[in-house]
Amino acid sequence: MKFGLLFTFQLPPGSGIPWSEPYQDMLSCLPRAEALGYHSMYLATHHAKTDGLCPGPLPTLGAAAAVTKTMKIGTAVMLVPMYAPLKLAEDIAVLDNIAEGRLIFGVAPGYVAEEFAAHCIPREERVGRFEEALDLMIAAWTQEEFEFNGKYYRVPRTVMTPKPVQKPYPELWYGVSAKSSLRRAAKRHAVQIMSPRYGVAELQAHYAPYEAAANEIGWTIPARPIIRQVFVAPTMQKAETLAAPAIEHLYREVYGKASAAGDRALRNDDGSMITDHNQVNFDTFKARYIVGDPEFAIQEITKYREGLGCTEMVCWMHMPGIRGRDAMSSVELFAKEVMPEFR
Repeated sequence: MKFGLLFTFQLPPGSGIPWSEPYQDMLSCLPRAEALGYHSMYLATHHAKTDGLCPGPLPTLGAAAAVTKTMKIGTAVMLVPMYAPLKLAEDIAVLDNIAEGRLIFGVAPGYVAEEFAAHCIPREERVGRFEEALDLMIAAWTQEEFEFNGKYYRVPRTVMTPKPVQKPYPELWYGVSAKSSLRRAAKRHAVQIMSPRYGVAELQAHYAPYEAAANEIGWTIPARPIIRQVFVAPTMQKAETLAAPAIEHLYREVYGKASAAGDRALRNDDGSMITDHNQVNFDTFKARYIVGDPEFAIQEITKYREGLGCTEMVCWMHMPGIRGRDAMSSVELFAKEVMPEFR
């Protein structure tokens, strides 16, 4: 089983931490994490957020590629409709060359209404723009010359170089949960990346249409990655003291508010939907994150491996407001006492 790290660069309001600090934390962390045996690093991205959640994944991944040699680097995930697709295809190809073929291109159509409003993109067009943009990018990556005439995008006959190092193009991951999107993911031979906001039962349900579509076309799903908020410390109490404020910010201010606004449902383990973000605290979804001592982390990760067939866990340790030194303590302890149990 492989392990990666996720970065978002969020700062809760009033933290007093400079915007630059979490980016410098990442740059300091990655060479050490690579030496400790972490397989990968990923960036989550959103737009129009008050907490600084990374709106610029491409320059950030370029910096990550420059300070690593073997780690996979990727987006988990990038909101494709926010970008001009030919320009995005160019940037992804250049990034794959900088990383010498280590790039994973995690993608999604997005769902937050305020992001689409800010970028003047009709929210109801997000899925159509997403799939059409991917078709355009694949054409740019795989054809010497190409042209494209779609509903949303048109490109006259042109060329795009350089081509990506990976052939035919960088590995695609889909960050989606709708049944129709999961079926399209399988048809594209795209790996599904599991969101941290869903419980195990929800994740098992999400796999069903994806697996069915893969079976229909005779494609073997090569990996089952999952993202979880993870934080370990020598004692349960210390882990919770350091991580609880960050967890509460994520589930109340990010996921909870999105659910209350009707953008995407956040459900309790009993299936009831969060309709007021103030319903959420650290204990509300305690079974969905791994916060505790190393022994607790081993027990929880085993559940995901056995229940979901998880092949890679992307650990979100640099959570909102957690200082770099505390996150690095978790990165070190996890590598030394948890990761060896899964090799």
